[in-house]
Amino acid sequence: MAICRLLRMRGVPILRQLHLEEALLRADSANYCIINEGTPDPAIVIGISGKPEALVHIGAAKAAGVQVIKRFTGGGTVVVDHNTTFSTLICNASDVEGVECYPRPVMQWSEGFYRPIFGPHGDFSLREHDYTFGERKFGGNAQAITKQRWLHHTSLLWDFDPENMALLKHPERVPEYRAGREHLDFVCRLKDFMARPAVTEGVVDALKHAGFQIEHVSLAEAEEVLQRPHLRNTKEIKL
Repeated sequence: MAICRLLRMRGVPILRQLHLEEALLRADSANYCIINEGTPDPAIVIGISGKPEALVHIGAAKAAGVQVIKRFTGGGTVVVDHNTTFSTLICNASDVEGVECYPRPVMQWSEGFYRPIFGPHGDFSLREHDYTFGERKFGGNAQAITKQRWLHHTSLLWDFDPENMALLKHPERVPEYRAGREHLDFVCRLKDFMARPAVTEGVVDALKHAGFQIEHVSLAEAEEVLQRPHLRNTKEIKL
């Protein structure tokens, strides 16, 4: 039985979390699950190839004091705050049986991993790169793959502030199922479907169901990896 190191956090800034995740993917060999209940201050996180001026109302974000971060994974743009739950899986391909170490198989596997958590509470499905209830998105996913190791991280919208959502521009590339809808007509709040502890406890149960033996780890222990040399693509964007 493969071991997965479980790191549970509350209110750790998303930039700090992303720095840690990138280091764990690139400079460690253990499996990890990271759960973080909220980042203290609102932030906009864009994918590695995203152009801030095309995705964010820069002037409004600067006036609002909202941090803009470029992460090391692909995927779309998300607005996060204290009402966002973050869930990250970092795995060796050899420890997840039957899943090829490529983006699509990992994404499809994730739907089965999360189905026991969200399926009982709504019409849950993976739509392109998003988790949805029906036609509305509540979770955004992004991934990174290196050698025989992959990372899949998710931002879950427990709740959100419409004013912060308005800081995002309508992107040129959107999921087909969005069907031209404005952002607030495209997303939903998890709090309207389930209790917040059910999300985090559900992830722990899903790890066990996936065949992992859980080993708890502290933030200080996990962050020792930051001292090892590794590629660092996560950064704050100065507005």
